[in-house]
Amino acid sequence: MRHIAFLSEHASPVATLGSVDAGGQNVYVDEVSRGLASRGYRVDVFTRWERPDAPEVLDWAPGVRVVNLWVGPPKWVCKDELWPLMPAFRDAVLRFMLTDGTHYDLIHGNFWMSGWVGVELGRRCRVPTVQIFHAMGKTKQRHQGTADTSPAVRIDIERQVVRRADRLIAQCPAEAGELIDDYGASPERVEVIPSGVNTRLFCPVDRREARRRLGLDLDDRIVVYVGRMLPRKDIRNVVRAVALLRRDMDLPVRLLLVGGETPDPDPTATPEIGELQRLAAELDVADRLTFTGKRQPHMLRYYYGAGDVVVTTPWYEPFGLTPLEGMACGRPVIGSAVGGIAFTVVDGVTGYLVPPRAPQALATRLAQLLRDPELQRRMGGAALRRVRRGFEWPTVARRTAALYEAVLEPAATPAVPLEVHA
Repeated sequence: MRHIAFLSEHASPVATLGSVDAGGQNVYVDEVSRGLASRGYRVDVFTRWERPDAPEVLDWAPGVRVVNLWVGPPKWVCKDELWPLMPAFRDAVLRFMLTDGTHYDLIHGNFWMSGWVGVELGRRCRVPTVQIFHAMGKTKQRHQGTADTSPAVRIDIERQVVRRADRLIAQCPAEAGELIDDYGASPERVEVIPSGVNTRLFCPVDRREARRRLGLDLDDRIVVYVGRMLPRKDIRNVVRAVALLRRDMDLPVRLLLVGGETPDPDPTATPEIGELQRLAAELDVADRLTFTGKRQPHMLRYYYGAGDVVVTTPWYEPFGLTPLEGMACGRPVIGSAVGGIAFTVVDGVTGYLVPPRAPQALATRLAQLLRDPELQRRMGGAALRRVRRGFEWPTVARRTAALYEAVLEPAATPAVPLEVHA
């Protein structure tokens, strides 16, 4: 039985989703570790101890343990402040290995800091390493400029990890290109394995049933955004498009905004909500916005299902799980043509791709879909089929396991081709 060390310094599978620094990486670590365990691997997820009342070792799922390492203060710390703690994180993993008596066959790093820890451990323990970054520092720097709060050493550390890891997982072709072009990775060491969606959790719900459950008007045209409330997600772009629909196209819609730091929408706890409220008032569409606050995954199918169309137009997105969630719920998705969204959404088939920061282009595509229920139905069906053909978590786990075996027994394991179709 293979034993895998999963390193994820700031993103625990136990964390409450939707808050700052708790999103796609947490979901990936949770779902892939469970999927690997179902295939016969044993997985230990190493993360930082953030709650004094949490156990050191938590039996999280059959075959999966979460190991909380006492590194730094036992409380939440912004991920951009964690880099100085990484030597201690490395040493804490080594101590656990000694006291627990566990030998790991392979180390899987998540994010750049755990990547550094992973290659350090790999060298010391003489075991292979696999790395997934979830986001690349150079790309973030290009898009965020002075707003990028990453430590100054990030890109240099990423280069080291790219050079030293045995294999690199890219979540989409764009990320593979970044690894090769920006960091000099050898193409043969880069494997594209898209992240996925839990199709038991995210599945089609009758639109009218969903609206009744949520207390929404059965006859409204509803556009849904689900995700974190951050400037880079550019929800302001969607608000501007809603204003254009009302002003120039005589097409009033309701914009349902699901997310935030608290269960009730709070502009103090989530400053971006306040910015969106001010913008909506300025554009005279404040009455068309509904903020729900944070909702947990088991409820999100109803919010996706209540919508006619799902929208997400960030100007920077390494991969993005919410488009897949909307697609798994049978809804067409309009997304900006960036990062992973340009890979998961098939323009003109499962929804539309639009340029970022282009409210007029977004409004045009929204109008096209909102005025054509048959087009909504056709694209929503195509979206659901695309998810089921290549973006379910068991598929991700299967392909990750195949990559592990190719690293551990390279002569015996053939490559697994990417299987994602429109």
